[in-house]
Amino acid sequence: MSAPPPELEETEGGGLRKIIHVDMDAFYASVEQRDDPSLQGLPVAVGGEGPRGVLSTCSYEARKFGCRSAMPSVTARRLCPQLIFRPPRFAVYSAISRQVQEIFLEFTPLVEPLSLDEAYLDVTDDLKGIGSATRIAELIRARIKAETGLTASAGVSYNKFIAKLASDQNKPDGICLIRPGEGAAFIATMPVRRFHGIGPRGAEKMALLGIESGADLAAKDIHFLRQHFASQADYLYRAARGIDLRRVKANRARKSVGAERTLDKDISSGSVLREVLERIIAITWQRIEKAGARGRTVTLKLKHKDFTGLTRARSLPRPVSGLAEFSAIGHALLDEVLPLAQPVRLVGLTLSALDEDEPEAGPVGGNLQGELEF
Repeated sequence: MSAPPPELEETEGGGLRKIIHVDMDAFYASVEQRDDPSLQGLPVAVGGEGPRGVLSTCSYEARKFGCRSAMPSVTARRLCPQLIFRPPRFAVYSAISRQVQEIFLEFTPLVEPLSLDEAYLDVTDDLKGIGSATRIAELIRARIKAETGLTASAGVSYNKFIAKLASDQNKPDGICLIRPGEGAAFIATMPVRRFHGIGPRGAEKMALLGIESGADLAAKDIHFLRQHFASQADYLYRAARGIDLRRVKANRARKSVGAERTLDKDISSGSVLREVLERIIAITWQRIEKAGARGRTVTLKLKHKDFTGLTRARSLPRPVSGLAEFSAIGHALLDEVLPLAQPVRLVGLTLSALDEDEPEAGPVGGNLQGELEF
């Protein structure tokens, strides 16, 4: 028998991987609607309502008006005057997230949480011997609904990239299966703006180059992509062809530790910003020590009053030695951008490069041992 095509990776036993991506539907907003039945069917946003507030998420009723996560609250209110704001209750969301994770772990130990409301599961060898990844996804969604009163959508496929795209395909409360051999065709019809890592500006740049769909992207060779997208080129080349050899990593390591603060008023004074940064440094270092983290990269994040961002980073060849060095690097990064061209509304500082990402291996040789039941 021939080796598998390059978008498929064999497991150690010779079969293909079976990956599920589970994503809770409008998680925070759905919890608020569940806990307050008077909100059912109404446009609900979770986040700050003031002039500097930002939406954490919003209900599907609000999304019909164009509201979305990370949108300034004033913009959301303008789009949907009847929008109902609720402050976030992270303790509640975290408790529900743990409840959902326990359900996942009944089916597989290979669970990689991405956030409170989504996770990858590798069910190639599921604990219950069910065999069908689609059936497992259906059982998980049913258990979540029965035990939490909330809905979740799922994508089922042979790698993480496609499973994540698929979970968004039939939202809310839906499931989408992309079998081996179907990935390239599925991605070909996908707008590139839905690819993970491609933001609005990236999509605009691609549109100017005639790239709007996965098919358009797949038509470009690696030399073209490297010319226009530099370090992102290899990822784009693989993604357009449905290639993703990353494994589901249980107990996924934290990639960064940081803190940020939205200011009560816009600030452009260097001396005031240094005082703000000192407080952020203290908070961040407390979190670093609590997590027992060691990292090499310090990143300063500033957000201007018009919501445009500015970042500066510095990496060391070794982990940051302690609070004094962390503080010195943070202040040096701030000094690099002073004086500011315009006032800022948010300041943040992060320590990252806490561990190395697993390298993406090439296709694995060998023979397939029959077809998996997806």
